[in-house]
Amino acid sequence: MERKQAMAKHRFKTEVSQLLDLIIHSLYSHQEIFLRELVSNASDALDKLRYLTLTDEDFKGVPFTPRVDISFDSESNPKTLTVADSGIGMSADELRDNLGTIARSGTRRFLDAMQKDAKEGAPGDANLIGQFGVGFYSSFMVADRVEVLSLRAGEEQAQRWVSSGRGSYEIAPAERTGAGTTVTLQLNEAGAEFASRWQIESLVKKYSNHIPYPIHLHYTETKDNKTEPRSEQINAASALWKRPKSELSDSDYFEFYRSLSHEDEDPLHYVHTHAEGTREYTTLFFVPKKAPPDLYYADYRPGVKLYVKRVFITDDDKELLPTWLRFVRGVIDSEDLPLNVSRELLQKNRLLTSIRTASVKKLLSEFEGLTNNPELYTSFVTEFGRPLKEGLYQDFANRETLLELVRFRTTAHDGLTSLKEYVGRMQSEQKAVYYITGERGANLRHSPLLEMYRKQDLEVLLMDDEIDAFVIPTIGKYQEHELKSVNRSDTADDLKTDVSQERARKIEPLLKRIKEVLGDQVKEVKASARLSDSPSCIVADENDPTVSMQHVLRALGQEADQFRPVLEINPEHPIVAKLEALPENGAEDGLLEDASRLLLEQALLIEGAQIADPVAFAARLNRSLERALP
Repeated sequence: MERKQAMAKHRFKTEVSQLLDLIIHSLYSHQEIFLRELVSNASDALDKLRYLTLTDEDFKGVPFTPRVDISFDSESNPKTLTVADSGIGMSADELRDNLGTIARSGTRRFLDAMQKDAKEGAPGDANLIGQFGVGFYSSFMVADRVEVLSLRAGEEQAQRWVSSGRGSYEIAPAERTGAGTTVTLQLNEAGAEFASRWQIESLVKKYSNHIPYPIHLHYTETKDNKTEPRSEQINAASALWKRPKSELSDSDYFEFYRSLSHEDEDPLHYVHTHAEGTREYTTLFFVPKKAPPDLYYADYRPGVKLYVKRVFITDDDKELLPTWLRFVRGVIDSEDLPLNVSRELLQKNRLLTSIRTASVKKLLSEFEGLTNNPELYTSFVTEFGRPLKEGLYQDFANRETLLELVRFRTTAHDGLTSLKEYVGRMQSEQKAVYYITGERGANLRHSPLLEMYRKQDLEVLLMDDEIDAFVIPTIGKYQEHELKSVNRSDTADDLKTDVSQERARKIEPLLKRIKEVLGDQVKEVKASARLSDSPSCIVADENDPTVSMQHVLRALGQEADQFRPVLEINPEHPIVAKLEALPENGAEDGLLEDASRLLLEQALLIEGAQIADPVAFAARLNRSLERALP
């Protein structure tokens, strides 16, 4: 009775309720991942307590016998499964914060994506659950009721958290011997199969074999008509990264990767390094096959854990590797850092800076090795080409290496190409590397800006990633070749134009009239040397941002100045010839105005820029159709 009165009922935060509803009412192809998540949480709790017992005077007297214990009852109704640890434990406030709220803002996007998949009938991606820090809630895929009994180290009062996953949870004082957490699941019909020695043992070996603490499975065994309790350790419990590479197989590395990354598939590549001498450390890095779902979120979760002498220090430090390598998963274990190093000291620590520098060099060397397998490297650069381009901007010390690793689409063929391959195909008299920026490679390939380049068989790189417009202009040169954007007005000076100077001079009065119509909407109206088929195009003046750069600035929340392009007119186009023949100051002035604005607006649309007044554009287009139709 007293316990019931002490119960405190709480509502889940909105995001948690939505997530739980989605989990409970959706079918997941990998329900088994709930056990991976519970064991990983237990391991994290042991890491935290181990660290405190070594570094914090208040915890040095706390008993620490690290282990995870799993038990099940297949005879009860409903069947149950329990995962217990001797880790740091949680207070009542921590139970509310950790189990009643989803703290990471990126989870909002995760939830939206999961709901979209559910509406479309697609199976939820269980891999996302652990990556977004909501792994505990996967328990409700297999359980109708979840109970968490926890005692925080250093405290005397344990707490019990209970929920059926339907909108609310309860917390009440309870009893527990020793610090740690015990999670008990009352399994539903779908989860009943996991109350099995074989299932639990196989899942632990699959996902958690290299958790660095012993995992014991408790079960009963009947022999000679006698039922006796049994307990056995079912994982290797070793710091795999500290073992010699000669002792490890690919399967060992892959098992460890799955437990580290919360993924089911093998990594694309891994690299294991032992460094000795003045600095002694070990690194084990993995490159995933697929980009993490939060790769482009500001609050992305770092993929590298830091250990000191096998003692876990942090998995939430974005300084362990550069931002552009945030897709890398793995471990750094130093023999020389102090155990009680703070985050502030970590960021300023010369030894860690040295490890980071060497790790980046090693990873870049591995990426270079991947280029020897074109198919594998294409898979890699398709997923992580954009972060590599970020490195071009952020990491000047490694820019030359990164320039050899980035890949682009091109007008020469359908695949990806390197700058080195482009230069190898350049015409003998060609001095510059030409590129065009914009949205969607298919559109770029047919841009009017490329007409004369195609005619003169000049290859142009198609840079359709929005980051290209921001990064590539900062490079300047590749080897001795200048990188030139065909989106800019001065690049056409390199072309062998078919337009005679006489013809260009002849249409100057028309260009002046068009400029008078358009006014400040354009910076200049000039005869084009780059057009062969289209009547007009827009380019940016030498010091102005291009259309794609304008998009980047807006995406970054920066206010971009009004875009005033240079409008180029094709002197040889039939439309231009007809406009040239129109009398000045006559009844046809309305036709000239409509045509001038349409020449600008169609060029803006082709380049992905917005037109100021779509309604007026449609009206002009309709008037032109009316004039043209018999």
